[in-house]
Amino acid sequence: MKYCTLVLLMTGWFFSFSLVVQSQHKVEPVANDVLKTALSAVLSGFVAERLEGAYHNRIMAQDVHQLVQPFLNRTETSCWQTEFWGKWITSAILAYRYNPTPELKTLLDKGVTDLMATQSPDGYIGNYAAGKHLQQWDIWGRKYCMLGLLNYYDLTGSKASLEAAAKIADHLVKELADTKSQIVRMGNHRGMAASSVLEPITLLYVRTGNRRYLDFAEEIVREWETDSGPRLLSRSLTPVGKRFPKPMHSWYGWEQGQKAYEMMSCYEGLLELYRVTGKETYKTAVEHTWESIRQTELNIAGSGSAMECWFGGTNYQAMAINHYQETCVTATWIKLNQQLLRLTGQAKYADAIEQTYYNALLGAMFADGSDWAKYSPLSGERLRGEQQCAMGINCCEASGPRGLFTIPLTAVMQANNGISVNFFIPGKFNLTTPGHQNLVIEQLTDYPVSGTVRLVAHLAKPEQFSMQVRNPAWSRQSSISVNKEPVAVNDPGNFIVVNRRWKEGDTIVFNLDMRGRLYQSGFNQEYFAIMRGPLVLSRDMRLGLPDTDEPLGPVPAKDGSIDLLPAEHGNNAYWITVKAFFVIESHAESGPKTIPIVLCDYASAGNTFDPSSRFRVWMPRIIDPVQLP
Repeated sequence: MKYCTLVLLMTGWFFSFSLVVQSQHKVEPVANDVLKTALSAVLSGFVAERLEGAYHNRIMAQDVHQLVQPFLNRTETSCWQTEFWGKWITSAILAYRYNPTPELKTLLDKGVTDLMATQSPDGYIGNYAAGKHLQQWDIWGRKYCMLGLLNYYDLTGSKASLEAAAKIADHLVKELADTKSQIVRMGNHRGMAASSVLEPITLLYVRTGNRRYLDFAEEIVREWETDSGPRLLSRSLTPVGKRFPKPMHSWYGWEQGQKAYEMMSCYEGLLELYRVTGKETYKTAVEHTWESIRQTELNIAGSGSAMECWFGGTNYQAMAINHYQETCVTATWIKLNQQLLRLTGQAKYADAIEQTYYNALLGAMFADGSDWAKYSPLSGERLRGEQQCAMGINCCEASGPRGLFTIPLTAVMQANNGISVNFFIPGKFNLTTPGHQNLVIEQLTDYPVSGTVRLVAHLAKPEQFSMQVRNPAWSRQSSISVNKEPVAVNDPGNFIVVNRRWKEGDTIVFNLDMRGRLYQSGFNQEYFAIMRGPLVLSRDMRLGLPDTDEPLGPVPAKDGSIDLLPAEHGNNAYWITVKAFFVIESHAESGPKTIPIVLCDYASAGNTFDPSSRFRVWMPRIIDPVQLP
């Protein structure tokens, strides 16, 4: 086994680390993931079309030179140009793992080579002026550079990219020590932007075995709990929108402790640190915060935030909200849930991913995958995001694909005792059984157009193992069979586990409850919305009258569900369209009348990004005084 040893002298501390050429990880986790990604996947259907569009029209279309150019001009004092390279390459590597084409590999190689060429002898990669290092978004940009280089190392085994990431980290530690700076006092948002560097620092420790990086990671967490820190551990039971007073000076400045994207980025790093330390307080803090976000911030589309911050948004989601549902928040919420799903194997995290992915994330994406909205309202119109930092791109356009490409290799995952079917997407998923033979799970479905999913196992020799299938929390009448033999169904929101001796061609048929579900919002429950399966339904001007702001009365069945009938929409602009019946006020003596209205999925509603297709999720309800308390 060959080793390359790097000896450094930094801030008075002498240390060394060895790079093991044949091994990418030198530190084994203390807390192991319950689920591991599939080896490969080939998808089809609606989701595959969106992945294909983003692959070619966003990932492959990126001018890599444009992303590297800021690193050559070290005059910046306040902006965040350097995040764009890291966001692009991390999403591009996810895309490559899904669809490994030579063209994308060439682009990845160029992106990494060009970035590393900008590294100074002292290790700095960035674009901030010498006297402005550590300030504003400088450390945030270094974080994304390290993440990109580490992702590339994991993909290719490139020692050069690992060494470049280590040099960035070493230089950062030295600068903080030389200037006697606390990282939580650097940059914005109570240090959350800067201290989210916890994630790549912990990953560096795993890949190098250098204890210095673990010490630095623990120091970051210690500083979180100081008077200047964001208190991400001690305030994890406090609702995320109420952890600190409203900023008195700058909404986007250091005082802002509710910044949604940066907060979740810190918790992603904390989960990585939990994996290598096993400290339950780290995992518990993330779980408490996850529950707070779910209960107090998420909207029906599975995302939230306004003006990029948590604000108790669940209660306000039916209202017109300024700068609502930032795509950076949407993508990072998916990534955080993917971390928790891998780590715990709990179905609730897959439920959360599905809701966000099919609604908020796909709704923010142009149908051809070329662009992403920065903000996505639940009524009105979809709008393009403006460019930032004179880069021709914005943070959300760069973030969207990072959430999008998490899904292919996590739809069906490997577990120690078998296979976990987390998401229902047509395609073939290549895995390894506990007995170390190749297994292909074929999903035959048009879900969520219908609620029927067929899973076919392909393997050379019969083998005993478990296959678990997620029973979504919203499906109240699920049924499942194996080779036409019924299987007992447990409570919604859990996995249905089938342990048997599987053989070639064994088939699971899973049927989910696709009846319409009625939800209410508003402080007097004056708005209602409808979901079908995982999809939020919406009115859309293109689907005809009445006007999308016209008050309606839902007509539920006796069991409270909403009858939904198939509806033809005349074009392919929609994923699904259905017809439901509503009461509309005629203001005549004869009273209101019942009319049919066509609804579509939220991701398709208004997805022309022009005012001709205004839409609405939360519909104003007709108030009937007879029914008031």
